[in-house]
Amino acid sequence: MHIFLETDRLLLRRLMPSDIDNLLRLDGDPDVIRFTNPGGRCAPRDVYEAEILPRFLAYYEQYSGYGYWAAIEKSTNAFLGWFHFRPARDESGDIELGYRLLPFGRGQGYATEGSGALIRKGFMELGVGRVTATTLVENIASRRVMEK
Repeated sequence: MHIFLETDRLLLRRLMPSDIDNLLRLDGDPDVIRFTNPGGRCAPRDVYEAEILPRFLAYYEQYSGYGYWAAIEKSTNAFLGWFHFRPARDESGDIELGYRLLPFGRGQGYATEGSGALIRKGFMELGVGRVTATTLVENIASRRVMEK
């Protein structure tokens, strides 16, 4: 297991092909769909296997220190969701922060803890100049994390 970052309660590690069921469960959650793909649904397994997971995994080869990181609860070894810390899709040079958590990982400060750790690592170790994050206006919980 490749641990990228550790906090008091979390391990952030590289995603692996064996995470496919966790990713499908995460992206099939109604709240994840509501805030990331309004009116849509989770992509089918074959799309995850052929397109989505390979795209996530490619970050590790393309960018040192950036990508998608599985969030693991240290006390239980449970998959909570993922964080991404990646170059923005535009030419700004910014780094995008994002996260998705399963229901049992919400409301416990994990999003704030993981985000803060990634931001600190970005500024202190990776030479990041600016971190951005976006969410829908109605996603109050995510807005609160971003305000911190």
